[in-house]
Amino acid sequence: MVSSWGLWRPFPNQESGGSIEAPIGPGVYEVRHTNTGELIAFGPATSVAQALSKVAPRPVTGLRSLFAGKTPAHRSGDLEYRTCSASSAVEAKFAAERLLGQRETYWRKHRAPGWA
Repeated sequence: MVSSWGLWRPFPNQESGGSIEAPIGPGVYEVRHTNTGELIAFGPATSVAQALSKVAPRPVTGLRSLFAGKTPAHRSGDLEYRTCSASSAVEAKFAAERLLGQRETYWRKHRAPGWA
């Protein structure tokens, strides 16, 4: 059984050692830009916490900072996430497909006239 979406939570600041609060087991996650609402990441996972940790921006420190050619696309303070736990990976995948369909339906209904 799939739970409902949790509350939006800000990504922890990696420099201060914060942690992501998410299910260790299967579920669905969504990451968005706090100010614009732009969808950054969405999908099912066998471990939601692990999937979110891969999405989180990494700070560039030490020698890496000298050789890093570009800055991260988003800072952790610019992102927020929410999760929905599931009882199995198969159920999480099914729930993600259903939620993605609902999102697409919403945007089709609320798209500005004249947009392709």
